[in-house]
Amino acid sequence: MTSREPRLEIEYCTQCRWLMRAAWTAQELLTTFTTDLGEVALVPGVGGVFEVRLGAETIWSRKAEGGFPEPAQLKRLIRDRIAPGRSLGHSDGHKSGTVSGSRAESDG
Repeated sequence: MTSREPRLEIEYCTQCRWLMRAAWTAQELLTTFTTDLGEVALVPGVGGVFEVRLGAETIWSRKAEGGFPEPAQLKRLIRDRIAPGRSLGHSDGHKSGTVSGSRAESDG
């Protein structure tokens, strides 16, 4: 099996039951970056981990950042690395890193 580039990994804590949060995050990213991402992998972990990695680079770490990423913020971070000239539409308008009505805030 060959790896498709760029490869994005979402490592989530199985002890914390964050699979649904990780899956929802993956769905959001795959919907936004339909042809820009080669692969999105969900990686089971332990110890409160929730990390988003693009190749060897950690884009978001729950422990380092003190919480979970807002979807628009995460999309901007990824876009800046894989498609810098691309517009994200409404996600570009929320420079504070918050999105009202975020479903990811309700789980976990």
